[in-house]
Amino acid sequence: MQDSTPYAVGIDVGGTKTQLRAVAGDEDTVDRVRSSTGWRPHDPGAAADWLAALVADALPSHARPSALAVGGHACETPRQCAGIRAALQERLGVPALVVGDAELLVPAAGLDKGVGLVAGTGSVAVGRLPDGAAVQVGGWGAVLGDEGGAAGLVREAARAVWAAHDRGEEPDALATGLVAAFGVAEVPALGAALESATDVSAEWGRRSPAVFAAAEAGSPPARAVIADGGRALAGLVVRLAARGVPVDDVVVAGGTVLAQPALYEAFASALAESLPGARPQPLRVPPVAGALALARSLL
Repeated sequence: MQDSTPYAVGIDVGGTKTQLRAVAGDEDTVDRVRSSTGWRPHDPGAAADWLAALVADALPSHARPSALAVGGHACETPRQCAGIRAALQERLGVPALVVGDAELLVPAAGLDKGVGLVAGTGSVAVGRLPDGAAVQVGGWGAVLGDEGGAAGLVREAARAVWAAHDRGEEPDALATGLVAAFGVAEVPALGAALESATDVSAEWGRRSPAVFAAAEAGSPPARAVIADGGRALAGLVVRLAARGVPVDDVVVAGGTVLAQPALYEAFASALAESLPGARPQPLRVPPVAGALALARSLL
């Protein structure tokens, strides 16, 4: 294969890591993973420069992209994504598409339509109306939302623990687990620990294993938090359905919901109750496969 062969390029820019996959013909030729450090999606020029440099570094010398599709973390509105797309096309001179990273899930699953639901540190659901317009719900961050994501679960677990403390109840497995996870001496100190976080989503989210461990130990509050989180995730899909998005297929990804069966089962059960016709399915391939499918659709 000559270096001049054009490559279809798909990029999944996550909050922590970025994966690029490039294909010439039908053979996978390049697959790179790197840190997402430096990704600035609210500056279209800087984002396009970052992506163009990533492509140049990943492809063989003198190779060129024939089309490029990007799923970008924190690319939250069509206007924002369009700005990055225009800057990227100006730099590379090839067809390009930029969408939010959750929009990679449906094409990654080999589907033409449906809902992409992510529950990792945060939570968000995306879909498209019959006219092709994108719709996103959720994704409001750990302070205001992200119910069912790791940080949201920790926030709600802390609320449950404080309520139990105010009722004069002895600390259960959830209370002792959160106290240990945040490295404080007692339940009342949890408030200051949560408020002192400099990166709220990340610092709260990484304590979520304490919630699931407490549930496994039999803590009723922990189990209630997880059940509520599952219902909240299903509620995102219900909101999309109410806005006219086809929700027959719901592709689920994210390090929290796929790693914690209790949360996935709570979500699937709530979804079946609210939208019996919706079919949830865990994503079994990397989301970058969806970016590559979108890139190929541009050719």
